[in-house]
Amino acid sequence: MLSSMTGALELGLLYALMALGVYITYRILDFPDLTVDGSFTTGAGVAAILITNGTSPWLASLAAFGAGLAAGAITGLLHTKGKINGLLSGILMMIALYSINLRIMGKPNVSLINVDNVFTSIDPLPLMTIVVVLITLLLVLFFHTDLGLAVRATGDNSRMIRSFGANTDHTTILGVSLSNGLVALSGAMVAQQSGFADISMGIGMIVIGLASVIIGEAILGSRNILIAAVAAVVGSIVYRLVVAFALRAEWLHLKTSDLKLITALIVIVALVLPTARRSWKVRGTARRRTAELGASAAQSANSIQTGGKS
Repeated sequence: MLSSMTGALELGLLYALMALGVYITYRILDFPDLTVDGSFTTGAGVAAILITNGTSPWLASLAAFGAGLAAGAITGLLHTKGKINGLLSGILMMIALYSINLRIMGKPNVSLINVDNVFTSIDPLPLMTIVVVLITLLLVLFFHTDLGLAVRATGDNSRMIRSFGANTDHTTILGVSLSNGLVALSGAMVAQQSGFADISMGIGMIVIGLASVIIGEAILGSRNILIAAVAAVVGSIVYRLVVAFALRAEWLHLKTSDLKLITALIVIVALVLPTARRSWKVRGTARRRTAELGASAAQSANSIQTGGKS
């Protein structure tokens, strides 16, 4: 059980970079980007091909990050310059990346077994802890710069930020590009940890990323950019721990093939619970007010009756 939880923690940190990327588009930019399912595989494929051809694993991971930046930039350009709906832009790029990824990899699956990678000499858990903490801090620092604030303002109120002379097209492209860069880096790390890159490994990543963000916000909230970024990381870890527990719970009779079903159920619960909690809170407040008004009315009636008798 302990080894299973340790493995889940490692996976949570590996996918935390992807969760941070999804957080940028869906929460900061309010941009429904489905490029994620393709750019995750792009990062894995680029890293795998470069590593198997003798490139340093760290340089290969950096190249994967660059490939993700490029994919995100194209999605941003389709939306801002091509005037294509944001959701459709992501779908088109995701479809295009399937063929591009096959071109990059040359075949559906590239093995990284018996090949040196970033985890060869360092255990994934401490290494990914350092990487995730460092990238989270850099991301938070970036979003406190003038450019980062412009990106945040674009998602909050693009009309207002345009009135101040900012180019919202540029900030949107930058945000989507940075998001997919982190997603691709996550894909590169996952490929090196698992020992292979597969053409289908990115399918459903956007749902997992959203689940991580939603779970994290339900636990920690999103009062400021630091807490929101940390929440995305925590959500990724909690999601993996919940999945590991669900798969090991014999009374649930679940199999590995049920992973997508588990993911969907986790997202549904994470979405419904906050709404239900708010509804219960509103109803409780309404009941208390009704009781207070009833007590006040009864007290007033008693006062009138007492005054009438005197």
